[in-house]
Amino acid sequence: MMSKFYNDVYEVVRLIPPGRATSYGAIARYLGAIRSSQMVGYAMNLAHSVIPSVPAHRVVNRNGLLTGKMHFNPPEAMEQRLQDEGIIVRDDAIQDWDNVFWDPSENLRL
Repeated sequence: MMSKFYNDVYEVVRLIPPGRATSYGAIARYLGAIRSSQMVGYAMNLAHSVIPSVPAHRVVNRNGLLTGKMHFNPPEAMEQRLQDEGIIVRDDAIQDWDNVFWDPSENLRL
């Protein structure tokens, strides 16, 4: 059984628009669990088999680094999905991070 926290994370991630990305910490902050960035990461690791699907490729670390890519099969799939949405990735980092970053606290209402 999936925890309520994980389900809440998945609901937020499903709202990230294509071509945008957010961070583990931004999701945790939005959910009122500011110290739970790592738990958001754990949720993303398990997201690949969740239905409806969760665009886990849109969640990266606070600097725009693709730290979760090893949980994709193959690992290059995370970068490819981001690039398919028009996001430029170089050396495992989202380029123009300030403009790509989508903050749920600014874009969603609890």
